[in-house]
Amino acid sequence: MKFATLKTNTPDGQLVLVNRNLTHMLVLNGLNNTVNIPNLQYLLDNWGTHISKITKLHEKINSNDINEELNIFDNNIIGYDAKKLTSPLPRAYQWLDGSAYLHHVELVRKARKAEMPESLYHDPLMYQGCADSSLAPTANITFPTDTYGIDFEAEVSVITDYVPMGTTVHDAPKYIRLVMLVNDVSLRNLIPDELAKGFGFVVSKPASSFSPIAATIDELSTAWDHEKCQLNLPLYSYLNGTLFGKPNAGIDLQFNFAQLIAHAAKTRNLAAGTIIGSGTVSNRDPSVGSSCLAEKRMLEIIATGKAETPFMRHGDSIRIEMLNQDGNNIFGTIEQKVVIGS
Repeated sequence: MKFATLKTNTPDGQLVLVNRNLTHMLVLNGLNNTVNIPNLQYLLDNWGTHISKITKLHEKINSNDINEELNIFDNNIIGYDAKKLTSPLPRAYQWLDGSAYLHHVELVRKARKAEMPESLYHDPLMYQGCADSSLAPTANITFPTDTYGIDFEAEVSVITDYVPMGTTVHDAPKYIRLVMLVNDVSLRNLIPDELAKGFGFVVSKPASSFSPIAATIDELSTAWDHEKCQLNLPLYSYLNGTLFGKPNAGIDLQFNFAQLIAHAAKTRNLAAGTIIGSGTVSNRDPSVGSSCLAEKRMLEIIATGKAETPFMRHGDSIRIEMLNQDGNNIFGTIEQKVVIGS
């Protein structure tokens, strides 16, 4: 199943069910007086109660005889339009971003001639990001100046059910409800001073953007490796309309989602609706490009001693998406532009 959230005058929006071809959306509230699901957080809190009904609805909106099925839903069916959507969870209880691709970390450290601590190979890096308000997938990335070192970071993420403290790696996969993409916006020129304080990110990690669609694992078919708990597909990033990178999310990751969930739940319960990110997708093969500007700059520094690629400036655009084995867009497209404003 594929879910999205319509923009409304409420902070959590309105949950809709989306067909696989991303042409129609079914509003899941007031549907024939049988289904009343206002938003995604409500569904996550009541998953067992509603999921069987939603599964049947999903079959109908993906029916071969779609025109006949649409008549059943009257005014609850609308055309798919990413500009009408916010992030699937416009606000979440937690947004925890890992760093599963150590090639990315190694490059950053190598560029500044720093050694990799041995602990990073068996204990995941993770930070707690801005969860109270996410950017819509087509929203402008707006800051008062473009001197902050504005960077995109293309990632994969999962949304969990309630996860009890102490959950093991073995048990963690059963708590994954949905998968989506992320643009984890970073302000690179603000990061060094903030990290120098020794207390983590705040101002250098503003609101992130999530893909229009959050999909259940069954929608990913064989691309989802159940044993390794990872998604094995390329993640495409286009900077100003030009392909920037297409590393495969299933290659060169040190920690899978089961390990990241278990790490996050080591000393706390995770509420239903917790989002956990993979970190910047990064492959060791240079021919596939990168998923952020910082990585390309680091490769330039290592090669020539100087970064040539600038960070994003006013008017620059970024597009992030993932295609399945048949070339179909799975999660919809994150498509944003940098704008100077307040």
